[in-house]
Amino acid sequence: MSKPVPSDALVFFGATGDLAHKMIFPALYRMAKRGVLTFPVIGVASSPWTIQQLQDRARDGIEQNGGGVDDEQAFQVLAGQLRYVDGNYNDTATFTKLKQALGDATRPANYLAIPPALFETVVEGLGGAGIAQDARVIVEKPFGRDLKSAQELNRILHSVFPEDAIFRIDHYLGKEAVQNILYFRFANAFLEPIWNRNYVRSVQITMAEDFGVQGRGAFYEEVGALRDVVQNHLLQTVALLAMEPPYGPHVDALRDAKERVFFALDSLHRRDLVRGQFEGYRSEPGVDPKSDVETFAAAKFHINSWRWEGVPFLVRAGKELPVTCTEVMVALHRPPQRVFAEFEALPRDTNYLRFRLSPQVQIALGTRAKTAGEAFVGHNVELGFSDDQPDEMTAYERLLGDAMAGENLLFAREDGVEAAWRVVDDVLTDHGPAIPYLEHTWGPEEAATLTPAPARWHDPVV
Repeated sequence: MSKPVPSDALVFFGATGDLAHKMIFPALYRMAKRGVLTFPVIGVASSPWTIQQLQDRARDGIEQNGGGVDDEQAFQVLAGQLRYVDGNYNDTATFTKLKQALGDATRPANYLAIPPALFETVVEGLGGAGIAQDARVIVEKPFGRDLKSAQELNRILHSVFPEDAIFRIDHYLGKEAVQNILYFRFANAFLEPIWNRNYVRSVQITMAEDFGVQGRGAFYEEVGALRDVVQNHLLQTVALLAMEPPYGPHVDALRDAKERVFFALDSLHRRDLVRGQFEGYRSEPGVDPKSDVETFAAAKFHINSWRWEGVPFLVRAGKELPVTCTEVMVALHRPPQRVFAEFEALPRDTNYLRFRLSPQVQIALGTRAKTAGEAFVGHNVELGFSDDQPDEMTAYERLLGDAMAGENLLFAREDGVEAAWRVVDDVLTDHGPAIPYLEHTWGPEEAATLTPAPARWHDPVV
């Protein structure tokens, strides 16, 4: 398989916006520090800025969101690569100016850091100006807000760009800890014999945040927990945990294996979903006083496959929970026979594999070990390791570099996006009311009904 040809310029629409300020400029600066920012960076927006204003905006973004400028030479490399084109996206003259700004670059990557409502205008503008040939387009989550809108978004992108030139960024997939699940599963032979319904009792994924919407009430009213993290981040994690081994080391083989999980997932039914809303949410600025938007969602997913038949995949995410932590708990069946007198008194969750994705990276194995003394009684022992080293690259830095290089493993694919929306599409509108819960609790008590008895939710401890 031939290696993709790298892009020779980065064009980012929405250069004066929040996403560029918070994420793109810090990522570009870190690339400059590593000596890999070797291409022109062209910002496009409607504001009549000078290049100096864009450079100042870049510095401010790095200072506020990227840890500060601690390498002035690297910042000057970034500043030297910046270009700016101002104009209305509906005006063909804007794209004519962009074509001139590209100069000799013929394979630009176009980052749409703009509202989805503008995607069609910009994509058509790129195609009409003749600068989409051999180019790439990068789009930011969310990829639609339901199945129908996701299909429409894909139609718009495919009107100009082929699928292999479309890079759908979900920054969650760029995190080192998430990639570690994929590596750990297929780099260790001891795991495969037990990674199935014969040994695994349930799989739980918890994404907890101990804070609220932080002044973004108007935004959250449009999404809610299901759209914000369950449909994308957490279903992607389900896929990494449940996928079959790929048929080889190629990127397409890995992506094929992951996407097949979405097609094997049953559509979520309202009986397998509990929605919650923390008390006080309706008082947030921008929130409807009668809002039914969920700030907490717990769901039970079923995978139709030989490997996972009968194994519930339990997912929950919420705001104003006791801790900020993302953790996977793979609970194993208890021993099948009574050998020691304490057997009946043993808790059901003594054997497990635990993956902590944040705030630290941890992998742990839950076991029982004999307590010293004459009696055959034991205690719980957790074996594991913790990696507290900072990630070598931020998620955006890694994903931006991969998009420029044409490496698409960490990006969502058309069929996977639509299949994931299909899983949750029904319950976006057919669901029970959001149940109030107290701040800094684990959500509505009704979420406990999703766990098969005698199991219970695993609450991460930070």
